[in-house]
Amino acid sequence: MSLSLKDLRFDLQIIASWIEPGSKVIDLGCGRGDLLLYLREHKGVKGIGIEKDEAEVRECIQKGLTVIQGDLNQEVLDYPNQAFDYVILSQTLQQIYTPHILLPSLLRIGRRVIVSFPNFAHWTIRLDLLLHGRAPKNPQLPYEWYDSPNIRVITIRDFREFIHRLGYRVIREAPVSTYNQDRQGKIVKRWANLRATYGIFMVGKEENGRKNGN
Repeated sequence: MSLSLKDLRFDLQIIASWIEPGSKVIDLGCGRGDLLLYLREHKGVKGIGIEKDEAEVRECIQKGLTVIQGDLNQEVLDYPNQAFDYVILSQTLQQIYTPHILLPSLLRIGRRVIVSFPNFAHWTIRLDLLLHGRAPKNPQLPYEWYDSPNIRVITIRDFREFIHRLGYRVIREAPVSTYNQDRQGKIVKRWANLRATYGIFMVGKEENGRKNGN
């Protein structure tokens, strides 16, 4: 099975473009392994994944990927310092109970952490709350309040402040607006916290980290 960049979900396309060829990568909550497969085929990445869903783990293994079934919060504790160049946490942060504990663990095992998450400050969510007074629901957050796996309400502004509070640096960021079931999209240049459906961030420990909107 071969994947092109356009076969990936749009936020994964951005993440893939940030990964340097030949890197060591761990993808936490890797799902069916599309990103890992693309990185292996097109960038020569040495990658492994962690996924809790048994069916998705089996699918990854069928693709020839190295994927462990388990709780990512516990599995990351087994890796030595700086074992990876990149740690990826895509659309999973909002389901983590203790992100303030997890993130330092990720920056212990990797040089960079790349995170993507749905932006709960998107204008459609604000409008729904204003007009209907109901819990957030849109194409990026399709669940009802009672069956949603999301336990955190994260906005792009919140995440920037969270990283600063922990003493880390945003190295790159890409707020994106997606459509066509998140398969396509564009980078938002202005009013990101209002207009972006997802935030994508690369985080590190560098004192002189740089921010990049591309």
